Order: sequence, then structure tokens, then C-alpha cells
Amino acid sequence: MKTTKSLLWVFICTTLIFSCKKDTPVTEDQVAKETKEFKVDFEKFTLDNGLQVIFHVDRSDPVVAVALTAHVGSAREIEGRTGFAHLFEHLLFLESENLGKGGLDKMSARIGGSGANGSTSRDRTNYFQTVPKDALEKMIWAEADKLGFFINTVTDPVLAKEKQVVKNEKRQSIDNRPYGHVSYVIGKNLFPKGHPYNWQVIGSLEDLQNATLQDVKDFYNKWYVPNNVTLTIAGDFDTTQAKEWVHKYFDEIKRGEDITPLKKQPVTLSETKKLYYEDNFARLPQLTMTWPAVHQYHPDSYALQVLSSYLSEGKKAPFNQIIIDDKQLAPNVTMFHFGSELAGEFRLQIRGFEKVNLNDIEQAVQEAFTKFEAEGISQKDLDRIKAGQETNFYNGLSSVLGKGFQLAQYEIFAGDPGFINQDVKNILAVTTDDVMRVYNQYIKGKHFVATSFVPIGQTDLILTNSTLAKIVEEKIVEGAEENFDPSIAATYEKTPSSFDRSQEPPYGETPKVTIPEVWEDNLTSGLKVYGIQNDEVPLVQFRIDIKGGLLLEQANKVGVSNMLARLMMKGTKNKTTEQLENEIESLGAIINMYATDQNISISGSTLSKNYDKTIKLVQEIILEPRWDEKEFELIKQDISSQLQQQKASPRSIATNEFAKLIYGKDHILSCNNLGSEKTIKEITVEDLKSYYNSNISPSVTKIHLAGDISKDQVSASLSELNKNWDVKKVVFPELNTPTAPERSRVYFYDVPGAKQSMIRFGYPAMAATDKDFYPATIMNYRLGGGGFASQLTQQLREGKGYTYGIGSRFSGTIIPGSFSISSGVRSNVTYESSSLVKEILENYGKDYNENDLEITKSSLIKSNARAFETLGAKLNMLTNISTLGYAKDYITKREAIVNEMTVDQIKSLANKYLDPNKMIYLVVGDAKTQLKKLEELGYGTPILLNEKTKKVKD
Repeated sequence: MKTTKSLLWVFICTTLIFSCKKDTPVTEDQVAKETKEFKVDFEKFTLDNGLQVIFHVDRSDPVVAVALTAHVGSAREIEGRTGFAHLFEHLLFLESENLGKGGLDKMSARIGGSGANGSTSRDRTNYFQTVPKDALEKMIWAEADKLGFFINTVTDPVLAKEKQVVKNEKRQSIDNRPYGHVSYVIGKNLFPKGHPYNWQVIGSLEDLQNATLQDVKDFYNKWYVPNNVTLTIAGDFDTTQAKEWVHKYFDEIKRGEDITPLKKQPVTLSETKKLYYEDNFARLPQLTMTWPAVHQYHPDSYALQVLSSYLSEGKKAPFNQIIIDDKQLAPNVTMFHFGSELAGEFRLQIRGFEKVNLNDIEQAVQEAFTKFEAEGISQKDLDRIKAGQETNFYNGLSSVLGKGFQLAQYEIFAGDPGFINQDVKNILAVTTDDVMRVYNQYIKGKHFVATSFVPIGQTDLILTNSTLAKIVEEKIVEGAEENFDPSIAATYEKTPSSFDRSQEPPYGETPKVTIPEVWEDNLTSGLKVYGIQNDEVPLVQFRIDIKGGLLLEQANKVGVSNMLARLMMKGTKNKTTEQLENEIESLGAIINMYATDQNISISGSTLSKNYDKTIKLVQEIILEPRWDEKEFELIKQDISSQLQQQKASPRSIATNEFAKLIYGKDHILSCNNLGSEKTIKEITVEDLKSYYNSNISPSVTKIHLAGDISKDQVSASLSELNKNWDVKKVVFPELNTPTAPERSRVYFYDVPGAKQSMIRFGYPAMAATDKDFYPATIMNYRLGGGGFASQLTQQLREGKGYTYGIGSRFSGTIIPGSFSISSGVRSNVTYESSSLVKEILENYGKDYNENDLEITKSSLIKSNARAFETLGAKLNMLTNISTLGYAKDYITKREAIVNEMTVDQIKSLANKYLDPNKMIYLVVGDAKTQLKKLEELGYGTPILLNEKTKKVKD
């Protein structure tokens, strides 16, 4: 994966569940009363070499998503080379014969693309990007070059460097995180040795290091052949012209050997396996129980997903009632069915409160199952779960990339991209009998794998009769990594072609970017409403921002707004928590309420047909809090648990400590908006009522809506809220404006045994309303704001292999924010990484040139074609207008700023805002091995921010 975002997308894509009756096709008549007809039209054809091609036309925005999906993942690896499919995914981005070194990333920046990205799962690897429609031929050319003209460019130095990048990704996502090894232990014990799912997609550090250049070539020649690949193009394009381009660039790529599909490989357990591990980063005990289940699209997989939702989600869920409410053993319960191509698993995960014995949790689990066996699931509960699944289905198709992903997914794993049109109907076909049947067949009385992950020294909390799990922890050793020279160019004889592929295709007709029409309404109560009507999918998304949050809290009661937001979702005056949740879910709606540093926000999504009912519930939540004392105490416990977890997360530590250093200890924005262990104990319901009565007012509230809804409908729906919401005079305190340090200092927070060092470098900067804010953002593009087009990424990741990802940004709002550089770097190059960042900052302005500016301008202007594609993007546009005072056509005004920018202006901005000698340098890592060396940065002895609080396991 090229970025951490892809991890989330992989999880969402591979865990989507599609519902239908067991072994019975679902007819339209069965579901006609429950859903209107929904279709995603597509065209499919196959080239002579076996490449499957799928087109979907969507003219709602001038963009096109291109995805290349290979039917190969970690399940096609061999033992001893685990993680290889994922390593190969990284390699395929680096170079090809006609794009040249880094050519795809450079082109992505120039054409205003979303950034070339990819992901690997157990069973497939995909490569994807959304671009303005005028760049479609360029993308088809590039994808063909990767598929057919790649392998000659891979050399030993290239492989050595990318091994370091992937190993850094493993450290970041697995080794340096609490509970990061849980899935590894489950895989080794759920799937027998030799099963393709016995190992993890990311692989092991040892296997990654052992990968050879010949392995790369063999893998490519076997799996990356047209007859094992699907090309999907979705968006605003001419299908006749696109078909010509596909034939031109892909036809002469040779077909590979026929690939025999893998057979389904379900597993059974002959005994229950219990394992434990003392986790260096854990602060709380966690129990995970996993049962063998069914593969993706198996008829029973759909009912299993309903089962997991009913058992674990919401107040009525048996697991919530027993584990959270009655026994108060944990703050939440996670349960899901995870189906892959060959097999599946049903997983239950519970992270207990501090010092909770996991045997008590296991006993509570059995009580919850017993409760379910006695009560079953009602038709009403089944219907509300289906409604939520329907909404999620449409949300997943709200972008052209989402549609393209799903068409490819269905083609490869369901055998027909047309399954996308049947899917929402199948969701509605699960019955209560199905749910009970799959519980009895796969869960009740069946063997499972149980893992107990506990903090160091707390093995008294593990499940009885557990055995120690075998996990290899990496040691921090200076100079342990393989050296490489990334500057060595590959020499090879180019693969012959019938035409000159080295010529990048021209742009097509420049797309016309249409700025969405924004409407506004100022209501008599002071409510300000902003909307965009869009009927691409039958959904409405909304966000209500009530100004305040942390800004209106007292230092000795920090955490009040967060508690208030959470408590207001726990029922209303006339509805219990359970009743409120049931009404929301029955509408297929999502409503969340949360506090930030500057707001209390209510966000949500609903089917447009249920918008009015959803907004009525939002009104009730705002105007009629329940003030439930029992729920309040449960929330306090949950937040205390969250604070404990943050102490275990190097990333969270870095975020919290950096805020303190930026704002200073007496500034309210230096505080964690969750509160502290001390303030949480002291806050009462009366404190929440006081905040509510003083600060929750329409006069400081802005409502944003985007979707299949008109202004008149919105105005009518808000009339009661406008009429009944009492107006209050909200007073905001004056805030001190923090200033940048006169001289840089280095601060260190010790996390013994950390496999990576989290770095946060920066200083207090400016507000988003400052005249220099957007120009400075332009200046930052080539430094760290442009992804793979940025110098920080090119030098620290691509040049040195120090990190998986690094970026920089200005983060102001109406209040001055910070400039920050953020990354997780390999522990044993903490100083080297920090020194290189300092060097890049020192030279950035001096070395900035016309080519840098040309790339920046091209990317920022052309990317505007993608600026408003999703409902979420439209909401962000409305927030910029409402909160920052931007004009409705601010995109056009920004284009003018970009076009008029000069190299001299960039140099001036860099000199003003990128002084490495007036910054805060924060490192969160292993002090024993890394702290002393940081003195070489030249900013004195690093200041240790904490004392060691725990020993490191040998």
C-alpha cells in the first residue's frame, strides 16, 4: 500500500457483506416493496490476450477513475516469501520502461490526479487513481506500461530500497501499535500450516528481507499477465474512444499461462485454542475470539453479518446489555464476519477496562450468547439492520472510484460485474430464521481461537489454560539495515512494441469544472443553513456545527463538551437510548455527535426518502436531552479507557505532546479534548447541563447539507427547530496567540522498545483566514503537501527508505494553527531522518525552481475537476464558505492565485515560514537508543518530557 488510507479502503472493500437467502435466488418481486430499482450500468469486453475490461459511464463530474486489479494476493504466495504480493505492489509503482523512474507519480502530480495508489489483500492487488477526464488516455497508457513493460526496470538496489519502505509500513501498522500482532496469532492458529491464509498480507520482516530479484521476476511472469487482470474505467468518458485506446495500449501485451483457480478451503477446528501475549504497547487487556466461517458470497455470509450487527451494535444488542451495561467490563464490543475468497472467519473483540480479568469477559460472552439463544432476533430488529446496510451500500457507490472498485470485485470474485445490480436486493432477503440458523451452525458450541493480549506483567488477566503465542519482536540495532544506492539507474534492452510508447499521450479536451450551486438561508433564530442539491445517489449527508467545543471549557473541567456530545446521543426526554438508536437505524440513517477543539458537531447520512424523519430525530436530540445518569457513568468509564489506550499509542502521544508544545501549557487548545484522568473524575452531569444551557444555541450554529434534497424541503424540515430552539448569548474567551520559538529545541518522549520514532516538527503559524495562508499552502505543495510529488517523500521514503510516509501542512482555521511535519521513521535512523528534514527545510527556498512551480500549478488547478465529486467533498466546500468566510466561487479565486504565483514569491514565503532554526522538534521513541544522538542536530541536549513508566519485555 502506498498510503495508510489504502489500509482503510482495503478493510472496507474486503469486508462488505451481501445478503440473500440460503441457496435461493432472490427475485425482484420479493423485494419490490422494500427498495426501488437501482442499477449501475456497465459494458464488459475481453481482449484476445484475456484482459477483462469493464466500463461504467457517470457524467456527474468531469473525472474518470481507472483501476487495474490483479487476481493475486498473499494467498498465492509460498511460505518463506510471505508479504511478497504486497512488496510487489510497491515495486510496480516505481518505474516502467516508458514512464521512467517515478514517472507515474510525477505524471499524477502534473495531471491533477488523486495520486496513484494501491492495496493488497489476501486474494487481489489493485492499482487505482481518479483523474480529470482529459487525462484518460494518459492513464490507460500508464497502466499498460506497468502491466507489460515493467519487469526490466527492477534492479537489486530498487528492490533493496523498497524492502525498507515495506518494512517501515509493517512497523508502523503492526509492530509499533498496541495489539498489532493479534491477527498474526489468529492466522497461525485458525488456519493450518500450508493454508494460504496462515500468514498475514504484510508478511514477516525476515521473509521480506530474503526476497530476491528472481522472486520478483517469477512472480511477475506468473501473475501479472492480462488473463489474470481486470481493467475498470468509471466516470465521464467516451466509451468508443476509450475502447480504441485500450486496444492500442494493451493488445500486444502477451497472454500468460492459464491460471488454475484456487478451490475453496474452509477450515474446522478440532479443539479450542487459547493463546496469550504480553504486549509492549498495551495498557488494557484485550480478548479476541475467532470462529471458522464461510467464504465471501457464500449464501450464509449475509446472515452472519446481520448476526454480528445484532449481537454487538447498539443498546439492544445482547453483548452491550451484558458486557457494557450490566457487568461494566468493557466500553464497547466489536464483532464482524470477514469473508475472503477461500474461507472466512467470525471475530469478536473486546478490550476490557484496566485490570479486568479476561476470564470474566469470557464468562459474560457466554451469558450474552445464552440470552440471544433464548430471545432470538425480531423482524423489527432485522428490518432496522437491513435499512442501515442499504444506506451503506449507496454510500459505497457515491464516487466513480467506488463504483469501479465494486464492479471489479464482483467480476473477479462473483464472476459477474452485474452482481452490483443484484446486491442491494440481496441485502433485504435475509430472514430471522437465517440468522438463528447460522448462529447454531457456525458459533454455538463450536471451537474457536481465543487470544489474550495484556500489558507487560499482567498475565494474571489472561484466559485460564492459555499458552504463550510465538511472536518475533524486532530489536533496535544501529546500522542493521541493508545499504543501497537509489541513484543507480537500471540498464536494459527495452521490450519491443509496434509503436513508440515513450511518447506520453496528449491531453484530451479540457474539462469544464462546474462549481456546485450553493444556496443559503438565514433563519430567525440565527441558524445559518448552507446546501447543495445533488441527486446522483438517493442520499443526503449533513453536518451541524455548534461553535464551542474545547474553546468554551475551563482548564479544571476539560472534557465537558466531549462528554456532553456523547451523552446527548444516549436518548432524549421521551426516548431511552435503545429507543433512539432503534428509530435511527430503522430509517437506515447514521447520526453521530462529537466534540472537537472548536465545535460540537452532529453529522449524518440518510436515505433521501427518510430525510424528514431523520431531521426530526436530530431536532429531538438537540432540544430534549435525557441526562441519563447511568449512561453518564458508562461514558466516563469509556473515556478513561480511551485515555489509557492513548498512553499506549506513540501516534496519540505525539499528537497530544505536540499540541502542548505548540500552544503552551496554559492555553486551552493545548489540552486533549477527551480531558485527563483527573478532570474526568471531577466532571458531573451538572457541568454538562451548565455547558448546554449556556452554549448550545442556534446563534452559533451552522447547518450544511448535500444530496438529494431541495432548499424548500430543507427549510420546511427546520421550521420547528428554528421556532423552538432558545437563543443564548454565547461568549467566547480571548485566546493568547502562541508565537514561534526564537531558537529551535528538541523534545523527546520516551516509549521504551518503540520500533519507530514518531516525529512532529513545526511551530505556531497562522489562521486559514490570513492572506498568506493559501499562498503558503501552494508553497508547501512540493515540500510535503503533494504526496509523492513532495521532496520529503522523495528523499526520506524513495531516496533513503527511512519511512513509510511523511508530509507537511499548515492547519489553521479561524484561529491560528500550526505548521507541522509528521512521520513515523525507523527507530535506528531517528537522527538521520531528523537531520535530513532539517537539511531539506534549509534548502527548500534556495533550490525552488520553475519546474517545481510548473508541477505545483498543474496539479492544483487540474485537481479542481475532482474537488466536488462526493457528498463529503461538497460538505467540506460548504464548511469553508460558512466557517472561513470564503466566497462561493473561492475555487475560481484560488485558481487565479495559483496562476499568478512566481518562483520569487515562493522563495519569499519559504524564507518567511520555513525556518528550521525556529521550530519545535518532537520525537516520540526509544530514548535509550535514540535520545543522545539527537544532540548532533545542534539544538542542545534534548528535553525528556517523561520518565520511564514501564520496563520493556526481553
